[in-house]
Amino acid sequence: MERGCGVVDKFQDPLLTPKETAKHLLIPRSTLDRWLREQVDGAPLVHRVEPDRRGWPSVPFVAVVEAYVLRSLRDLGLRMNKIRDAAEAVRREFNTPYALANRKISTDGVDIFLEYADGDMARVGDQQRPIRDFLNAHLRYINWDSSDGLASSLKLRQYPDVAPVIIDPRFGWGAPVIEANHVPVDAVVNMWLAGDSLKEVAYEYSLTTEQVESICRAAQRVVA
Repeated sequence: MERGCGVVDKFQDPLLTPKETAKHLLIPRSTLDRWLREQVDGAPLVHRVEPDRRGWPSVPFVAVVEAYVLRSLRDLGLRMNKIRDAAEAVRREFNTPYALANRKISTDGVDIFLEYADGDMARVGDQQRPIRDFLNAHLRYINWDSSDGLASSLKLRQYPDVAPVIIDPRFGWGAPVIEANHVPVDAVVNMWLAGDSLKEVAYEYSLTTEQVESICRAAQRVVA
């Protein structure tokens, strides 16, 4: 399949390399590589597919979401052994290897993770605020497809609300795009790096100068 053409299979079409996935999700590459190798209850912790050639993309969209959910749990202080136990329970409860990319993860699945977390998550953040709120604050960046209950796009937290950036398998073949017009972030940043002014870039892509500046600043922090 050519990049950017046709309907993308969320489970089987490789969109990103592990390096790209780690960069977009702000996960250490070594951590993501470990997650891609791990098995839980006979299924990968984070799914991957065989690349067409060495060094080519091997991470499908479903795995991007799985890695994001796992990163969120780690951000909340949950240890890996607890994550593995909870992931196994969620999969069995929902009877799918892709439970971490299923809408139920933000409803029924939260209770399962909290149950398996024991005291791990009690230390997270303000003790006056329910732990459920912390987890749901991370999961709200996932958009869900009402037709199948699976993730349809993922908003990248490092980009400001003035110019939301998403990973959506329907646009850009997995590369981050601006939510409002689906323009690849790289196109905006590269035009600016080539010497065009913020105003010129904004005009080219029907954005405001504030949006262009915020996108470029955020993208530069990711690279750094």
